[in-house]
Amino acid sequence: MTENLDFTVAIPTYNGESRLPEVLERLQNQLHTENLSWEIIVVDNNSTDNTAKVVQTYQQNWRCPYPLKYCFEAQQGAAYARKRAVAEAKGRFIGFLDDDNYPVSNWVSAAYGFGEKYPNAGAYGSQIHPDWEVEPPENFQRIAPFLAITERGNLPLLYEAAKKLLPPSAGLVVRRQAWLESVPDKPILTGRAKGNMLTSEDLEMLSYIQKSGWEIWYNPEMEISHKIPNFRLQKDYLIPFFRGIGLSRYVTRMVNVKHVYKPVALLAYMINDLRKIALHLLKYRTRLKTDLVAACEMQLFLSSLISPFYLWKNGYLTKKYN
Repeated sequence: MTENLDFTVAIPTYNGESRLPEVLERLQNQLHTENLSWEIIVVDNNSTDNTAKVVQTYQQNWRCPYPLKYCFEAQQGAAYARKRAVAEAKGRFIGFLDDDNYPVSNWVSAAYGFGEKYPNAGAYGSQIHPDWEVEPPENFQRIAPFLAITERGNLPLLYEAAKKLLPPSAGLVVRRQAWLESVPDKPILTGRAKGNMLTSEDLEMLSYIQKSGWEIWYNPEMEISHKIPNFRLQKDYLIPFFRGIGLSRYVTRMVNVKHVYKPVALLAYMINDLRKIALHLLKYRTRLKTDLVAACEMQLFLSSLISPFYLWKNGYLTKKYN
């Protein structure tokens, strides 16, 4: 019989040799976990660098009462890495940290405590502060949430399904039972990988959990800082990034829509996307080449509009929804 633990910290990583050490150091120094049974699992998502060696070195010198485990997931894509983490995890709660997410010293205890206090919470996100390598443009806060920055105040908040807003996967805790009951074995979106720009695999997963009747929350006591390097503020990174988010939109928009209503919902979304594009053009038409934030927003609106056609043409929609 599988041993059940209170909590699993899962770190999906791709070529994370330079970023992992700080995450592992932070996890070695967690406070108030004396009465918790927990573990750390690094999921190496087909890295080509020394990620495995870095973890091995930590394992050899590990002095903590909770184990540090390593597993390799050859199928590239964040959805595959998370799925593997859930399969390997023994915790009732699984806390996902990216390899550039640095948790505060009470993150694990705050994460476990929240899950115990809110039994209907299927998943809940952290308060995520940016750690910019360089200062972003002044208007960047308009698109900052897309880079997994979540500062929604210091009180817990329930994400209401009607508002179509969900937390990012960085610093996300999922109740294992909620995942196993709700998330399909083969998601449509699998995460960015070579030759595949589609993202939002975390939103698809959370939409299924919410659709099953579980609550999704924001827990401000789980604080992490998210290191954001300079290249993630450049046009060459941001435009394809927003294109990927937009092209994925049809999937995340439709998870909670009954099959019979999908044509109507599609028409409503397309009209709304066209409205946003028209208003954006009116407001920024002379600045779209010089204002990076406005250009990112326009890319998002345009890609959202063509999302169903792109997904259908490329065979994504032949995978069945639950």
